[in-house]
Amino acid sequence: MSVRISPSILAADFTRLADEAAAVADDADLLHVDVMDNHFVPNLTVGLPVVESLVKNVRLPLDIHLGVADPDRWAPGYAEAGARSVTIHAEATITPVRTLRAIRAAGAQAGLALNPATPLEPYEALLAEADTLLVMTVEPGFGSQRFLDFTLEKVRRARRTIDALARFGGRRVPLWLQVDGGVNETTIARCAEAGADSFVAGSAVYAAADPGAAVRALRARAEDARPVTVTAETA
Repeated sequence: MSVRISPSILAADFTRLADEAAAVADDADLLHVDVMDNHFVPNLTVGLPVVESLVKNVRLPLDIHLGVADPDRWAPGYAEAGARSVTIHAEATITPVRTLRAIRAAGAQAGLALNPATPLEPYEALLAEADTLLVMTVEPGFGSQRFLDFTLEKVRRARRTIDALARFGGRRVPLWLQVDGGVNETTIARCAEAGADSFVAGSAVYAAADPGAAVRALRARAEDARPVTVTAETA
């Protein structure tokens, strides 16, 4: 598959999460779950008990995004609960290598997220320990925000860095380049042109009359816009 689409339940009806997941199950690749603690980000969402319930009751694999303080303490538990992917923030982790390895040891893919103002360069060495690099294209915390145009240059730099790692043998498995925030049919094309291959979309999916059709439309836009020299493989 050339791209991944992960609908974000941050934009879904929290009283009907199983139904909302089912609405995109035939079209999406992952279900994005934002875990927020009202400390690292100014919002409070769901935690481990909800994730454990989702693992048991939805068909899509879970893509957990930890917007929390002390992810080094909490991240392995989400992997152990059965999440497919667990992403921690570079700004919050104290022991990134140990935590990324603990996530992978628990059976999940490990992701590293960067806030819009966080530069990529100090964290390039960590990419050898990750399966996903998440470039935030809004400030984390709330859905329905406007896409931050300046983050596209970071996406381009990240793509060049990831491709260089692949060329020079710095990675054993593919590394997804994910974007999250303000992703819609217009901005997904711009992100794909910049080199992203994994896309989180909230309102663009769950505000649509047909969420599954919205996922299909987003995928088509991303696939059409991606440079032919950029390829992605499932890890």
